[in-house]
Amino acid sequence: MIQTSPKTFRLHIGLFGRRNAGKSSILNAVTSQSISIVSDIAGTTTDPVEKPMELFPLGPVQFIDTAGIDDEGVLGQKRIAKTRSVIDRTDLALLVVSCNKWNEFEEKLLDEIRSRKIPVIAVLNKTDLVPPDPGLIDLLQKKGCVAVPVSTQTGEGIDKLRQTIIESAPDSFVNRPVILADLVGPGECAVLVVPIDKEAPKGRLILPQVQSIRDLLDNQCISIVTGISNLPKVMANPGLRPKLVVTDSQAFKEVAQITPKDIALTSFSILFARFQGDLQTLVNGASEIDNLRPGDRILIAEACSHHPVEDDIGTVKIPRWLTEKIGGHLDFSFTRGHDFPDNPGEYKLVIHCGACMWNRRTMLSRIEKCSRTGVPITNYGLAIAKSLGILERALAPFPQVTITTEPAV
Repeated sequence: MIQTSPKTFRLHIGLFGRRNAGKSSILNAVTSQSISIVSDIAGTTTDPVEKPMELFPLGPVQFIDTAGIDDEGVLGQKRIAKTRSVIDRTDLALLVVSCNKWNEFEEKLLDEIRSRKIPVIAVLNKTDLVPPDPGLIDLLQKKGCVAVPVSTQTGEGIDKLRQTIIESAPDSFVNRPVILADLVGPGECAVLVVPIDKEAPKGRLILPQVQSIRDLLDNQCISIVTGISNLPKVMANPGLRPKLVVTDSQAFKEVAQITPKDIALTSFSILFARFQGDLQTLVNGASEIDNLRPGDRILIAEACSHHPVEDDIGTVKIPRWLTEKIGGHLDFSFTRGHDFPDNPGEYKLVIHCGACMWNRRTMLSRIEKCSRTGVPITNYGLAIAKSLGILERALAPFPQVTITTEPAV
């Protein structure tokens, strides 16, 4: 059986540049596979093409080949929009240049990528046709951009490009923070409360639960997994005193009643608010729930594109809990997958899922987009804890986080 790593643990490498610069050929050469269709016809690649692979010794990566960002016409503008959306989920960018063709277009593209604090490798392609320009290489080096000359026809420079990708991987990817092991400690115990419902496919646990268990095991912590019905027995065991209890956010209220107040309690979703995003910013967004008024527009964003199940957390439960707290009708909108408004300024609040299926860069890009437009953003677990009145307790394991309560207006 083939073992695959989820996208959240993969370094996302985006290929950008003009049409016919050779992006698809480079992807095929680096992966040693025919992933993307290659043609002399400009605009052959229309939609982003993704390829997961293992890049030793870096580990799991996800290459994303994109349409030429100089595409033309009405359809071309839609392709460009798709390409620009890929920047939001890119950890490392390959800016592909054909035959030393570097001018204002490439300058602007480089500035746009680097404005997101994304490391960039300039790939000087087609050196079999035109030798690399030393002046261009020097210019790029002065800009802090590594330049790698390559030829997909001869294979020259491809090994060097792979090595440069490894060396340019962001430190935040190489030294990935833990999910919860730092809150528990070696030899200490964490109790994971895992309700079995329609959102957990039969025979499987959902990804945040699996990743949390592995994180505890990797860091020599003890993991006890139980359903809600057996939690009182676990808490009553005199030989067991967990350092932390973690629950599915939907069971927050019931688990909080069972767990003694002197034992730290939080949720998987809040753990992922820290692991995948910016916990303090998302906590600030949760505090804005106090300022909601009937009629306010709320965007609920789900990373997964699954069909909502009965009593779905995003489309049913959170709207119900918020409506009960506010005491009036709220105007909810919903997005799934990579659909997300470029300007979320029309909303009073954005509530996002834990983004367990994505890389962290994608979630940080969405947080930055909301911050840029002045819209508070939070996530499912924090919104639920705030709605149920247990946010302060759910954040107790994170003493560095502050809860700000703004006066209602």
